Amino acid sequence: MRSQIFLTACLLVAMLSSVLSPELSSVQAQEKYRVYLGTYTGNGSKGIYQCELNLKDGSLSEPTLAVETSSPSFVAFHPNKKFLYAVNEGDATISSFSINHSDGTLTFLNSQPSQGGAPCHLIVDPTGNNVLAANYSGGSCISIPIGADGKLAKTSSFQQHVGKRKHGHSIHVDPANKFALCCDLGLDQVIIYGFDAKKGTLSAHGAFNTPAGTGPRHFAWHPDGKTAFINGESNMTIVACDYNAKKGKLTKRQVLSTLPSDVEAKGGSTAETVVHPSGKFVYVSNRDPYNSIAIFSLDPKTRQLKSVGHQSTGVKTPRNFAIEPTGKYMLVANQSGGNVIVFRIDQSTGELIPTKSSIQVTKAVCVRFMEMK
Repeated sequence: MRSQIFLTACLLVAMLSSVLSPELSSVQAQEKYRVYLGTYTGNGSKGIYQCELNLKDGSLSEPTLAVETSSPSFVAFHPNKKFLYAVNEGDATISSFSINHSDGTLTFLNSQPSQGGAPCHLIVDPTGNNVLAANYSGGSCISIPIGADGKLAKTSSFQQHVGKRKHGHSIHVDPANKFALCCDLGLDQVIIYGFDAKKGTLSAHGAFNTPAGTGPRHFAWHPDGKTAFINGESNMTIVACDYNAKKGKLTKRQVLSTLPSDVEAKGGSTAETVVHPSGKFVYVSNRDPYNSIAIFSLDPKTRQLKSVGHQSTGVKTPRNFAIEPTGKYMLVANQSGGNVIVFRIDQSTGELIPTKSSIQVTKAVCVRFMEMK
């Protein structure tokens, strides 16, 4: 009798969890994720590649070409998961593709000029109405409307950064989708724009000045939506900020080096910053000559970062890395290493544990996960 009551209670808990947290249940139910890999083309690379990540053991299937396209160095999905968008860095264009979920292949839809040189980062806003992109050369950012068929319309908004040394390196929207934040590496600023998703417009709002010489590159939100992290490409740091959603304002909280305490920064650069799905850990990639992933823990009470350590096994020019939605594995794209490697994440400490899983992909520079249907 007791065993029947226990089993009934377990069943009810499972059912309630599924109803109350359908997204979490979906993530937990996934056994595999399709992985899309952006690259710099040439010397063996032809475009966007795909493979499968097995969540049971962290293994990767052999990569195959999803679509041939020029230097898709950063990619992003539409919220409806039917479309993928990519920068074509060398051609100064943004391209749209439809996704075939049966085999993972991509079909080219159309492209639009990025209105600036070397577009290097893009996102799709949560409404799915617009692609926002950052142009490295000349320093600017744009908004491009998305049609119901996934195709890109003409640019609806263009913002030119002002200053002697302008290099837009990434663009992001806040959790409320009311502000867009663009990291400009050359200006040492995160330029903040008011964002109207319906009209697809960006309007001047303000800026957050990072410490001189930081070179803000990429930006990551904590799950709480009140905390943001910026990696300094130029001075090898991570900048933690508080975010006021009503005012659209960032305030510096903490700055830490991404290198070990006994290592003096001489050259080199950081590339990517990622927050663990749990919000407990933050990671930053250090490129040549340091070639490592810096690991930080976040104190839930004080909100202060603390260096946990560094993982360098198999890491070679890690331009980009990503953590799959369950938080078990991290995939690192080694630009000069010519491969993508897998680390298992210790859920208690955030430490990265090397696995034997690795696939060869020439000049891999972007990692993104898609649920498999």
